[in-house]
Amino acid sequence: MEPQYNSKSTAVKRLMREAKELSEPTDEYSAHPLEDNLFEWHFTMRGPQASEFEGGIYHGRILLPTEYPMKPPNIILLTPNGRWETNKKICLSISSHHPETWQPSWSIRTALLALIAFMPTNGRGSLGALEYTPEERLILAKKSRNWICDCCGQISNLLANNKAKPLTKEESELIKSVTFKGEEAAVKVSKPSDQQKQEMEAINEEPVVNNISPNFFKEALCSDIGMYLIYLIIALISILVARRFYSA
Repeated sequence: MEPQYNSKSTAVKRLMREAKELSEPTDEYSAHPLEDNLFEWHFTMRGPQASEFEGGIYHGRILLPTEYPMKPPNIILLTPNGRWETNKKICLSISSHHPETWQPSWSIRTALLALIAFMPTNGRGSLGALEYTPEERLILAKKSRNWICDCCGQISNLLANNKAKPLTKEESELIKSVTFKGEEAAVKVSKPSDQQKQEMEAINEEPVVNNISPNFFKEALCSDIGMYLIYLIIALISILVARRFYSA
C-alpha cells in the first residue's frame, strides 16, 4: 500500500498510523482501508445497546479527502438500518456536509464511536435521515447480521471479542459535542426512493402508502374553487368599470 503514495504527505502519514491503530477489530467496531486505496475505508459497527438497533451489525464506507485530517470525510452506510439512507452520504457535523464543525483532532475511531452514539437520535428531517418505527428497525437489525459486503464478505465476521480501548477525555468531549449539536442543518425531507420503498414493503409485507392527509384533495379543490371565484369577481368588476367609462 505504502509505495503508491507520497510518504511525505500529511494525509498518508495520518492514515497509515490510523490503519495500524485499527488493525485489531473490537466487539464494537472495526475499520480498514481497501487494499488498493488508502483513502477509502470500510467499517463495521454494532448497533448501540438499549436501542432499536441493538443486536444489529452495520457496514459502510468512509471516503477521505486528500486534505485529511484538515478536511472531513464522507460517511456512507451500506446495510439497511432504518436510520439513514443506504448508499448516501450521511449529514452529520463529523462529515463533509459540515466542514465548519470538523476538527483535525477527530479520527476514524472517534467518528465511528460518534456514529454509533448518534444512531438512536431523532433525524429531525436532516439530509438522508429515515424515520422508521422501532419495530421496523428491530427487524432490520436482525436481518443485518446476515448482510454480506462484496469487498469484505460476511460482516458479522468482521467484529471480534476484543474490548475497545476506553475513551480518552478528549474523545468523550468530542463525541459529546457532536451529540449535542446533532444534525442541525435541517433540510427538506426527500421523497422515499425505490430502494426505501422496497425495504419498507419487505418489512411490512404490504405496499408503501404515501402519507397523504385525508382532507388533502378536498382542501386542494376548495382552494382552486376559491381562487377561481376571486378571478371571476375581479373580471366582472373590470367589465363594469370599463362599461361605465365608455358610456360616459
